Amino acid sequence: MSEPRRYIPTPTGFLIVLRRGDDVFAELATLMREQSVPSATIFGFGFAGEVTFGFYDFDRKEYRPKVFHELEVTNLTGTLAWKEGQPAIHAHGTAGDASFRTVGGHLLALTVGRGSMEISVTVIPIALQRDVDPEIGANILQL
Repeated sequence: MSEPRRYIPTPTGFLIVLRRGDDVFAELATLMREQSVPSATIFGFGFAGEVTFGFYDFDRKEYRPKVFHELEVTNLTGTLAWKEGQPAIHAHGTAGDASFRTVGGHLLALTVGRGSMEISVTVIPIALQRDVDPEIGANILQL
């Protein structure tokens, strides 16, 4: 059995469908490289086997991570850009559990759980870069 296709082109970019065990950030980076995506906005939803959210600590200039398992991602939103020649993915999300409690924030990592993850990619025809803003200490999208 052949490997299922991960994405197809659309009039405005791409539609990605990921499956159990897929690393969402790695698959987005692969799309960016294979299709020479200059930059894009993304939105999606689906099932997370493991998701790491981070809350940015401005004093320490780093994310405080927290890992969650087996959630349903109700919203994934972000941008795709480049930093030093590598894909730079900035995404936030909200996810809920079986008791309908939700968590959310900056996404540091996301692996697809049982089911799938669907992500729409809207390409921006300008290559945007991310650079560290010294005052904030975080990567900021440069226009």
